[in-house]
Amino acid sequence: MTDFAAIDFETANEQLSSVCSVGVVIVRGGEIVDSFYSLIHPEPEYYQWFCQRVHGLSAEDTEDAPVFPYVWEKIASKIEGLPLVAHNARFDEGCLKAVFRVYQMDYPDYVFMDTLTASRRHYGCSLPNHQLQTVAAACGYDLIHHHHALADAEACAYIARQIL
Repeated sequence: MTDFAAIDFETANEQLSSVCSVGVVIVRGGEIVDSFYSLIHPEPEYYQWFCQRVHGLSAEDTEDAPVFPYVWEKIASKIEGLPLVAHNARFDEGCLKAVFRVYQMDYPDYVFMDTLTASRRHYGCSLPNHQLQTVAAACGYDLIHHHHALADAEACAYIARQIL
C-alpha cells in the first residue's frame, strides 16, 4: 500500500465519542507527505482516571480545544479518497462513527484497514504480542511517545508501509 492516511484517537473516558486528541499521517507514493495533530474538546466532557493514566491528557489540556466538527473540517480534505489505517481499527473506526453521530454529521463510509490484523497474519506467533509498540519495533520503528495520537499514527504509518 502506498497511499493512505494513518489515524489514531485518544479518548477521555469509556465513551467512544469522547475523542480528546487525534493524529493523522498522510502517506502518498509510500512517503509521509503530511501530518496533523489536534487536541479535541471531548463529548461527553469528563475524564476517567484510567484514560488519563494511559495518555496523560486531562480536562485542563482540552478545556480550550476545539470541538470535533472544527477539527474534522481540517482533516477531511487531507484524507479525501484515501483508505484509513489504524492499529486496532475497530476502536478508531468506532470512535469516528460515534463522534460523527454525536454531532449529527453525515458519515462518509471511510474504508479502514487494520495493522493489528495485518500484524497477526504477517508475524503470527513470532512476536510476544501484537501491541502497537511491539509491532512498530519489529518493523524497525522506535515508538517513543506511545499513546500520543500523532506518535501512534506515525508508528501505524510505518507499520502499514512495511506489512500492508
